[in-house]
Amino acid sequence: MVLPSIKTQLVDVSSKVEGPCRFLYKLELDQPSGSFKLRGMSKLIADSIEKAKAEGQKPHIFSSSGGNAGLASAYASKHHNVPCTVVLPVTSQQISIDKLKNYGANVVIHGAHWGEANSYLRDTVIGGAPKDVHPVYCHPFDNPVLWDGHGEMVDEIAEQLGEHNIEVSKVKGIVLSIGGGGLFNGVIEGLKRNKGLNNVPVMAIETYQTPAFGEALKAGRVVTLSKLDTIVNCLAAPSVSQTSLENSRTYPSFGKQIDDLEALAGTVDYYDKVGGLVEPACGVTVVASTRRQDLLEVFGELKSDDVIIFIICGGSGVSEDTIAQYRELLATKSH
Repeated sequence: MVLPSIKTQLVDVSSKVEGPCRFLYKLELDQPSGSFKLRGMSKLIADSIEKAKAEGQKPHIFSSSGGNAGLASAYASKHHNVPCTVVLPVTSQQISIDKLKNYGANVVIHGAHWGEANSYLRDTVIGGAPKDVHPVYCHPFDNPVLWDGHGEMVDEIAEQLGEHNIEVSKVKGIVLSIGGGGLFNGVIEGLKRNKGLNNVPVMAIETYQTPAFGEALKAGRVVTLSKLDTIVNCLAAPSVSQTSLENSRTYPSFGKQIDDLEALAGTVDYYDKVGGLVEPACGVTVVASTRRQDLLEVFGELKSDDVIIFIICGGSGVSEDTIAQYRELLATKSH
């Protein structure tokens, strides 16, 4: 079964983003649905469709999302010509809702954050589905099939390093954002299966306002947050996956937190320096290459020919108008 996800570029941005070493961006924003989520989600949906059809069932895809997992679900469902329903929290951007509808998805708005949207999907929407519907529930981040699919970006990176004439030993770290942990788990899975990269440390960044990973690291167990008040909606998972906590113990990795406003700054920086649109959930990664290079100290002393790779995970809930609003908010808060 042909999947809709694509191979994305690995670009050297050192001439645009000055740092202590070479900075490479993995451009997952170029996925057709707008984010890395399409990798794992298209794989999960394809597997589910084949299984349902083998049982003589007609599948209906059900997904909950802060935005990007829903877009990936809807895009993959349209690609495979199966119906899709997505439940979004009330904080979702209108631009994401419009895109979902353009992909042909049935959109339901419910809940203050993703956790509440997900509970409503499972208990009410799927529970109330007609009997002739074969529901396929697609969790946005907690499924091994998702991680396997997301890990393919690392398979590509391993190949693309050669195209850049970079020895794998020069790669000193990978930087990414973390909400529920799907990207974190997927990248670690990908690193483990690629010789030479299987010990490259990973820094996972969230915000103080979306601290599910940090709270789990502190407590030594998965913690469910009772309330989330954040601008960075796509990182607003009330808890991380158990596998994310296990990976933090068994794989070289670091959890870091920054402020929501710094995530917005990263989004603006990407637009100004590279010329593309990414969400604040991706801005947390970008800002580590621009205004918060101090975070890179976890990777040790970096030489000029060393390499740090930043996963530009994407996000579709942004427009040029949004960037202007972020710029205005940052200017206001800096006074």
